Amino acid sequence: MIVTAGALLAAAPLHAQTFDPNYPVCRHVYSGESDGGGEQRYDCSYTSLPQCRATASGQAATCELNPYYPVNVPPPRSRLRSSS
Repeated sequence: MIVTAGALLAAAPLHAQTFDPNYPVCRHVYSGESDGGGEQRYDCSYTSLPQCRATASGQAATCELNPYYPVNVPPPRSRLRSSS
């Protein structure tokens, strides 16, 4: 039974999920069965939650913060040159 389950899982196609770290908001799109068994994908191309929600309106989709967007990254420090 374990071998059969392993063979079924190995035969199912796997898709790598990508999150674009350049945008802070992702739209999570659901399609297929209502019990959550359908296909799901992320579209991380939104600059704000209201922008994403306007696109997701009327669809089976939710808007979420991008977990890979660098929120707390400090800006690069400028180097001051000393005159000698």
